[in-house]
Amino acid sequence: MSPTSAETRRLSPLKTPSSLSTNAITDISAALTALLADVFTLYVKTKNFHWHMSGPHFRDYHLLLDEQAGQIFAMTDDIAERARKIGGTTLRSIGQIARQQRLADNDADFVTPEDMLSELREDNAQLVSLLREVHGLCDEHNDVATASLIENWIDEGERRTWFLFETTRPQR
Repeated sequence: MSPTSAETRRLSPLKTPSSLSTNAITDISAALTALLADVFTLYVKTKNFHWHMSGPHFRDYHLLLDEQAGQIFAMTDDIAERARKIGGTTLRSIGQIARQQRLADNDADFVTPEDMLSELREDNAQLVSLLREVHGLCDEHNDVATASLIENWIDEGERRTWFLFETTRPQR
């Protein structure tokens, strides 16, 4: 005897209807959850460097990193809600972020402004690479809506990388 729709909802209270296959939901929501862990990691690192910036370019760098942190944080809800919209689940704790993040933290007592900007440049470039991987997965499963969101995040990440590159370019 198959369960009624009420029984199914009770047994799977977070199940969201989706036209994607079960494999697509599993694969894409897992990729989005790992991506979300990396985005939170990059957000916290960017704010860390924003708070601990020093030196003659303090104001410019402080404002740049605050702007970038805001853009990064804006991605978090969209990523998590996309995982839920397709029928998956997402992050539940800071511990889960720590277990799934691929970008490295920086807990150093002091980091020079140049090293901060260079590290963030590399992290943003790595995030763009990770976004491209998830985009490829979405293409495999014909999830055009998630792929479309990711395309915008790639563009934003490339812009952050570009700004950080130009900020750290040696003067001639």
